[in-house]
Amino acid sequence: MDSNFAPRRPPKVPIILVDDLHHRLQGRQPSLVLDVREPWEYAEGHVPGAQLVPLGELEERVAELPRDRPVYSICHSGQRSLAAAAFLLSQGFSEVSNVDGGTSAWIERGFAVDR
Repeated sequence: MDSNFAPRRPPKVPIILVDDLHHRLQGRQPSLVLDVREPWEYAEGHVPGAQLVPLGELEERVAELPRDRPVYSICHSGQRSLAAAAFLLSQGFSEVSNVDGGTSAWIERGFAVDR
């Protein structure tokens, strides 16, 4: 079989732990926390400054996202955000990480949330 026709593997998505994300957000480097949950989930509590783009809207709204800074994809537990991060990497974004454990882990650690 010709290797040119081999199926493409999804990109390997880096992960970031909520403690590391919290630390990075305290720094000076601009970044984006991309919350891919539904609006009602976001309203119940989200990482301060997170931008809401529900996973179902990501493909049509990808142009709204910055390519010049790290993007940290987050959802409730880490599954939808993993899909979102893989999609962004496939679209040429270079610095994308999935937040392991999602907003649930963020809240569990006692970090601040906006409502």
